[in-house]
Amino acid sequence: MGWITTFSTWILPLFILLILLIATKKKLPTYELFVEGGKDGINMAFSILPFLLGMFVAITILRSSGALDAFIGLIKPALMFVGIPPEIVPLGIIRPISGTAALSLTAELTQNYGPDSFIGRLAATMQGSTDTTLYVLTVYFGAVGITRMRYALKVGLLTDLVGIIASIVLTKLIFGY
Repeated sequence: MGWITTFSTWILPLFILLILLIATKKKLPTYELFVEGGKDGINMAFSILPFLLGMFVAITILRSSGALDAFIGLIKPALMFVGIPPEIVPLGIIRPISGTAALSLTAELTQNYGPDSFIGRLAATMQGSTDTTLYVLTVYFGAVGITRMRYALKVGLLTDLVGIIASIVLTKLIFGY
């Protein structure tokens, strides 16, 4: 077992132990604070459940209705012209919405085309280069009661677009496709 594996195995338990030792040294009610935090976590989970459910329903409708496939069919000629495989488009659309659905698509693309294919490498790069913007905004803004997102949505989606474009360009440059 290498030192990095050992370090990564012990870092979280040691961090928790450090927090407990500091709290005990400051004479804080450590266990009671832990239980209170757990209660807050459960309350937050219940408060964000409707937002999560709405997102999952929207994703299911998008994929099951055939709307996603119809959209890809419309833009396929333009994608092929610029050298972007149309198979990657669902990942680019779903990634800002749901990390779990995007991970499922990435696994499906990797299984179908292979991890060393352009699509497999592009999917993996895109997965790491973008974020679940709508999920983050829905969950975190919804949890604290923020209803006006102002620029957060625009900037988040813009950074996802930049991440998608950068992943395409870098995958082509680095792997020579």
